[in-house]
Amino acid sequence: MKRLSLLFALGVLVSGCGSSSPTTPTATNPTFTAALLPSNETTAINGGEGTGSGTATVTLVTTKDTAGNVTSATATFVVNMSNFPAGTTISNSHIHVGASGVAGGVVVPSNMTPLGLPNGSGSFTASNLTVDAALANQILANPAGYYFNIHSSLNGAGVARGQLVRQQ
Repeated sequence: MKRLSLLFALGVLVSGCGSSSPTTPTATNPTFTAALLPSNETTAINGGEGTGSGTATVTLVTTKDTAGNVTSATATFVVNMSNFPAGTTISNSHIHVGASGVAGGVVVPSNMTPLGLPNGSGSFTASNLTVDAALANQILANPAGYYFNIHSSLNGAGVARGQLVRQQ
């Protein structure tokens, strides 16, 4: 009987040790995608590079406090492009603030070096990009208010863009 009482007490003690509310910051990795199309540019790209397209996957590696607010963040961009004319050079990429059809300022640069697309297709990854915590909170609250843009040597203002869509 003593053994049974001891096991019961131990079970109650162990179950009481669990907690559903964290007391330390938690890390999460929200992911966004953007369908990159030349027709999404504020001035649509026609002819030549207007045949290209791509996808961007943006992962924010965030740390949140117990209230759920982002306290630090970095970003990783994975970009795949296809159907551009052979020899296209992608000169830059980044996240901008701006709703669909609105040009806005750069908020998260990729720091990429120009990338040639000898066959009109290619991909790149940019990792460990610093994102201001307040900006990360804003992107999480309204991803459609931000877009991913790639620029080419021929279309320096942007060759293909897409609004961010949260996937997880």
